Amino acid sequence: MILNDAIEEIVENIMAVSAETKKQSIIEMMEILTSSKNVFLLGQGRSGLVARAFAMRLMHLGISVYVVGETITPAIDDDDCLLAISGSGETSYIISTAKIAKKRGSKIVAVTSYDDSTLGKMADLVIHIKGRTKVDSEKNYIKRQMNGKHLSLSPLGTLFEVSTLIFLDALIAQLMNKLGKTEDDLKKRHTVLE
Repeated sequence: MILNDAIEEIVENIMAVSAETKKQSIIEMMEILTSSKNVFLLGQGRSGLVARAFAMRLMHLGISVYVVGETITPAIDDDDCLLAISGSGETSYIISTAKIAKKRGSKIVAVTSYDDSTLGKMADLVIHIKGRTKVDSEKNYIKRQMNGKHLSLSPLGTLFEVSTLIFLDALIAQLMNKLGKTEDDLKKRHTVLE
């Protein structure tokens, strides 16, 4: 079934992200997140949903966090950081927002598939999450087959978005360890207004 093949492709991408992630980048990311006065999360579309999910877990850890665009989001300053999620690193709204954050002196962490993108170049730290590749832009079926390259079974940015969600959830586990937090600590900050 295509469904099983698609799941396998997604899992393989997640495993590749796990294998390729540099330990020093994780240490640096955790330091930025835990030393910033406020952490601002930014993403558009499905990447925005991933940003919101990560923001919730950071809040559970007791980190001061805001989602860009919400009515309660304060001004960003030089002791804050912006974590921007963009597979392409070229989403215009993300770029313009990151430019404002950079101008105000905040650190920028870019989560993207393209380190050399506009977002990647302006970031203080780039977390590379493997997503769609140039293979998908090759329209010639025969060329793709001869090169052993096939179209992805996962539509649009699925590989990037799902891999980013899992990476960031795994980072929460690492942050829990770093901060000495338990699941009970997180539960105490979980909403009760439901």
